[in-house]
Amino acid sequence: MTRTFKWLKRGLFSSALVSGTVVLLRAFDSRRLPDLRVWHRFAPASEVTARELTADFTLADYLQREETTFTEVRRGLEGRLPAEDRTRANRFFEGSPLHHSHFPTNWNRTFDLAPERLRGGVLLIHGLTDSPYSMRRLARIYQESGFYALCPRMPGHGTVPGALAGIAWEDWAAAVRMAARHIRGRIGPGQPFHVAGYSSGGALTMRYALDALADAALPRPDRLLIISPMIGVTRLAGLGKAAGLPGAVAFFEKSRWTDVVPEYNPFKYNSFPANAGYQTFRLTRSVDRDLENAAASGEIRRLAPVLAFQSLVDSTVSTAAVVHTLFDRLPAGGSEFVLFDRNRDATLSTLQPAGSGDVLSRLLPRRPRRYAVTVVTNASPDTAEVVARRTGAGATEPETEATGLAWPPQTFSLSHIALPFAPDDPLYGSRPDPGEFYGVRLGTLAPRGERSGLIVPMEQLMRLTCNPFFPYLERRVREWIAGTAHP
Repeated sequence: MTRTFKWLKRGLFSSALVSGTVVLLRAFDSRRLPDLRVWHRFAPASEVTARELTADFTLADYLQREETTFTEVRRGLEGRLPAEDRTRANRFFEGSPLHHSHFPTNWNRTFDLAPERLRGGVLLIHGLTDSPYSMRRLARIYQESGFYALCPRMPGHGTVPGALAGIAWEDWAAAVRMAARHIRGRIGPGQPFHVAGYSSGGALTMRYALDALADAALPRPDRLLIISPMIGVTRLAGLGKAAGLPGAVAFFEKSRWTDVVPEYNPFKYNSFPANAGYQTFRLTRSVDRDLENAAASGEIRRLAPVLAFQSLVDSTVSTAAVVHTLFDRLPAGGSEFVLFDRNRDATLSTLQPAGSGDVLSRLLPRRPRRYAVTVVTNASPDTAEVVARRTGAGATEPETEATGLAWPPQTFSLSHIALPFAPDDPLYGSRPDPGEFYGVRLGTLAPRGERSGLIVPMEQLMRLTCNPFFPYLERRVREWIAGTAHP
């Protein structure tokens, strides 16, 4: 026993030594990041927390607190910017075309849409570092289908990146529960209630659905829609808390940040605090644990059907986790996984990683499943045209449907951030709507030059920002809403 204890003690010491070394090395490496600005160091103290979001906290209370928070940011940050930060490319400078004061609607804030004739309600949850802007197209689809749509701003979002440095995922989950209660009260009993989430909003969607199974006081959703859902993230995200510890010393303050990038997007943070990654790690672990428990107990049979849209190529979340952690545990009952494949045009194959052609077959081997699978992929290696190959629940042979869509030239895959945005999106679209302008057309940027000539990472500018197959996604969502999706 003594000998075993000694080996255990040595193992724990070695593990602590290795972890401490990694954290310290990262702290020194973080000093190479650009200098932190006032929006990295400032966080509004009035931001709402889970402790305050009790069952009697209403949407009106939430909006009032949100107004207080934005006022605090305006007085504490925007009015005190140093001269070097008063540039056209800074969203926090009131004189910049990116500043929200120049827009008819500030999409960084909570919004709702009411239909002419009420048929149901939907709660829409945006993603990490994002804002309600990312859900506005889906909200309009639901509104046109007769649903009251509410998209609450998640705590820590829409204001300054520094607000995410001290937030917890429980704050987001509490805001989701508040919004769900409001929607049920707004639409009344008996009307269908959907929950839709994008990225980390997809994880919060599943978190809420699992909570509603255990808590009868929470409105039970009838259907779930998730897009690029954050069901699994890299284990390195779990080091976020430890990685930020050296930040208590001014010399290592940048260790609290993974990315420090200019803030030129009016509705999304470009900089990323380590704590944000750590909170997504905690959130996805909680979803994984409770999905496993619900599957073991049989409670998962009460879970609402799930429709998911995911890109095979995704550098933010794990596509395999969406399949194995979530869908492989779901009961039979109308769920469907829609996967956007990589571009399999033969002319691009030489530029793609070795073995990438086999990723799809390894992820989804041909076998019967309790859920349907649709793969949106090239009709053949000789064409950019795409088809939808759908394999129904319990089947093994797919049925092929023409989509009338094709891969844009020089596009090799979708991306994590592209799926919920149509090509005509005024901010992210490749063919933006000329009737709306938010200071920049991010979807049309295609800078060329030497790689050292920009202060923005080239890979960030190369990332696809809109979904060329959005018409297919929209049609499937409308079917899902109408209840006409394939059973």
